[in-house]
Amino acid sequence: MNGTRIIAIAAATVLTLALVGVLLGGEAVRPTPLSAAPAGAGGASSLFLAPDLSFTDDSSASFPIRGEGVSDGRIASDRPTAIFFGTAHCWNTNREAERFVALYRKHAGEARFLVVDLQHASADQQKLIARFYRGYIPTLTFLDAKGGVVYNRAGETARERGDYSGLEKILRQALAR
Repeated sequence: MNGTRIIAIAAATVLTLALVGVLLGGEAVRPTPLSAAPAGAGGASSLFLAPDLSFTDDSSASFPIRGEGVSDGRIASDRPTAIFFGTAHCWNTNREAERFVALYRKHAGEARFLVVDLQHASADQQKLIARFYRGYIPTLTFLDAKGGVVYNRAGETARERGDYSGLEKILRQALAR
């Protein structure tokens, strides 16, 4: 191939990619706005673990966390928000749920706690799923009081059952912002 032909092919490729970018890109994709709660207490409350959870196998048919307001999906407007994403039939989720409930019991007044059962999510929780959930359970997301992401990862936060010190560290980071 001669130099002119190579330059023409390269230019055509660049032009094609630019046009595809314009056609597909258009306006920047804006994430669905999250619903914000009024200042003060709220979110999921009186959290406790479902009875008969297994922490060693996937036999538990119940979602691991229960309580009041568990369908709430509104982030806090005046404090950090801690969000738990999970499903039934997952012992990793059950162990992380145990940690999340322990964190809630100690820090309920400092953050808004949200619990998302991925199989039964409310409309506001669907927005949280679209924004933060990436397909793996359990997933935890912590937002600061301004809604900025402090932590958004899947997997367990500790090696030992009941050890929620990792979650406390993340919450302290969210509180410090």
